[in-house]
Amino acid sequence: MNRFCKALCTLALVGLGIAQVQAEEKVINMGTLSWEDLTPITGITKKALEDQGYTVNVTSFSEWGIAYAALSKGDVQVLASQIDYVAQDYWNKNKNKLEKISPVSHGLYQAIAVPKYVTIDSLEQLNEQADKFGNKIVGIEPGSGLMSEAATAVKEYGLKLNLLEGSTAAMTAALKSAVDRKEWVAVTLWEPSWMFQKFDVKFLKDPKGAFAPPQGYYWIGQKGFSANNPQAREVIASVYVPLADITAINGAVKDGKSMDQAIKDWTDSHAELLKRWNNIKKY
Repeated sequence: MNRFCKALCTLALVGLGIAQVQAEEKVINMGTLSWEDLTPITGITKKALEDQGYTVNVTSFSEWGIAYAALSKGDVQVLASQIDYVAQDYWNKNKNKLEKISPVSHGLYQAIAVPKYVTIDSLEQLNEQADKFGNKIVGIEPGSGLMSEAATAVKEYGLKLNLLEGSTAAMTAALKSAVDRKEWVAVTLWEPSWMFQKFDVKFLKDPKGAFAPPQGYYWIGQKGFSANNPQAREVIASVYVPLADITAINGAVKDGKSMDQAIKDWTDSHAELLKRWNNIKKY
């Protein structure tokens, strides 16, 4: 009898261990960067996973290097990223430890932009009108992929305008001030961005290809994630967020909503789409 009880206890403990492992597998540690393109992608995918019973912990990082290091070490399991151009160096450095899970959006483009009332259309024309632009291009944070490409463009086109490092907030303020006064201004800009909704702007043509072509966003994971988490992988792979929707979410944030509320409004209004995403094979 004692042996029988011991055997039952052993089986119970094994069963409890299996249940705990299964519970642990329903927790996904997700990384993100607090940028206006990646935040909606992360929030929408988080909702899709939660609808399937997952607990999703999100950690925000300040730049690609830190995010990729955390993913490679396993501090987070998945991360949405561009891997072809913007974050290509980080992907190439770490890809032996990582895997591509699925595409989640497409169309990111970044370059030098001007208001549409400005009467030039190409980077090749900037030098001719340098004085009208105050002999400067208003940039964003140093070290960003956009600023790196903008520096390449300055060199490729032999631009006489100074590329000014600064912040996204300062660039936005300079753009708004110039548009309000109908003055000429050149800024480093990207799409998706609420600024394309707020301001009537255009990218300058780039015939020399200094800036990368439109890029895709992918969910990437630590190597082995898909094999170890097949259902989570299916949920993640079902999610696709068009660039226009990302822009609209950020437009709502600019108009006063919190990012969480704007994402919730999107998921609420796309409830049928989320149901189709969640109609996946059960493991």
